[in-house]
Order: sequence, then structure tokens, then C-alpha cells
Amino acid sequence: MFLLRRVLKIQAALWAVTGMALGLVPLTVLEALGQSSIVETAWLRMLGVTTVVLALLMWLVAGALDQVWWWAWAFAVLEAGVATVALVNATFSVDPGAAAWAWWVIGGVSVAFAALDLVGLGRTSQEKPQA
Repeated sequence: MFLLRRVLKIQAALWAVTGMALGLVPLTVLEALGQSSIVETAWLRMLGVTTVVLALLMWLVAGALDQVWWWAWAFAVLEAGVATVALVNATFSVDPGAAAWAWWVIGGVSVAFAALDLVGLGRTSQEKPQA
């Protein structure tokens, strides 16, 4: 349970920082990542707010892990989905003039978190099987 709790809290912190950055300075984030700029930033700001709320939910699940450890499956699915989208985009869909490295990093980090979530869930399921 220690591993899963630690991974969820680190994930939550990373998602919270990302969400705050997207919500507050979306164009700066895009420029730092070498992406072409978007004229309408409201979508990125809404994504930022959503991401901060996601981070809060991760933190809540990590805090109540004794009772709701299996809820962490949602976060493993989230990371696998983000990894898939990022890696497919890096491979096939990067806009001309945009940097692909950011998509590879996002995909790699998400793969790592998905794997850590699954390992943490496996260990926790052995410690605390669902009744």
C-alpha cells in the first residue's frame, strides 16, 4: 500500500502543477514545449482546471487508500490513455514546425506512472484484498 500511496501523491502533485500552469499561463506552457500557439486559450484553461480537480481526487484516494484502494484503477487507465494519445501523436500527428520531444516525454512519463500504478495495485491487492 505504501508504493501505491506514494505514486498517487507524486502523480497528484505533477498533475496539479501541470493544471495550474495550463490554467494560468497556457501560451507560455505551449511555447516552452515547442508547440504552435493556439489562438483560443479557454480550452487549455478549462483543461487546467480539470487537471487540478483530477489531482485533488488522486490525493483523496491516496488518503483513504485503506478503504478505496481499488479506485486507483481509474488513474492507471488515465495514464495508459494519456500515454497512448501522446505517443500516437508523437509518431504520426505532430504539426509541422512543432517539437515532438514534448509528446515523447509526456508519453514516457505516463507509461511509467501507469506501470507504477499497476505494480502498486498488485501489491496492495495482496495486502488488502477486496471483501
